[in-house]
Amino acid sequence: MAAPLPMTPDDPLPLAPAYPHWACGDDIGVLPRIFEDGITLAVMERTLPQPLRDSVAAQLTPDARLDWRWRGAPGESMRADLQRHLPAPDRSAALLDDIGTIASALAFLFDTETIGIRLRLLDEAMCPRFHVDNLAVRLVTTYAGPGSEWLPEHAVDRAGLGAPRADKPEIVTDPAAIGRLGAGDLALLKGDGWIGNEGRGLVHRSPRPAPGERRLLLALDPG
Repeated sequence: MAAPLPMTPDDPLPLAPAYPHWACGDDIGVLPRIFEDGITLAVMERTLPQPLRDSVAAQLTPDARLDWRWRGAPGESMRADLQRHLPAPDRSAALLDDIGTIASALAFLFDTETIGIRLRLLDEAMCPRFHVDNLAVRLVTTYAGPGSEWLPEHAVDRAGLGAPRADKPEIVTDPAAIGRLGAGDLALLKGDGWIGNEGRGLVHRSPRPAPGERRLLLALDPG
């Protein structure tokens, strides 16, 4: 999952940082590393269990539409509201359980009772251009379709960020270094709004699904 580190003895200009600004692992203990000054991406890699994959697949019918939002405390009210909006509410138990667990864990991690949540079913890229969020931190996970893409710092020209203009340089300086989250991965993305991280927010984008492919994306903001 991590972006490649092109470090060989013959490299005249080593591009990769000596200390990567991302942390990845298959245990939830990796997520608190987002509080480290040098870390802008913390990823818990996971494989979705079959009951959850089945619950997700049930929501992906071709005519289904979903753009659900919630702001408040995780709990039964949140679960009931989400279930009412899902395309297949009768097959949603595993998905509801997973979202509830993630929201509660995020509230605990950031010591808050309020979580902003958005669950979207997408046929196209939501934010196809590489960008940085102005908020402090966001957790994202993709249940179906391609996962979010991100850039290690050595592959970014930040002068190209923002609204596109003809005089701006390309944002991506090393296309081979683009990283992609896997389906089910839980990723904390640190933005420019994190105190002390101004100008160093993780550069990322939403990938474009293949024709006929649908993407189910969950995003959560603490506080």
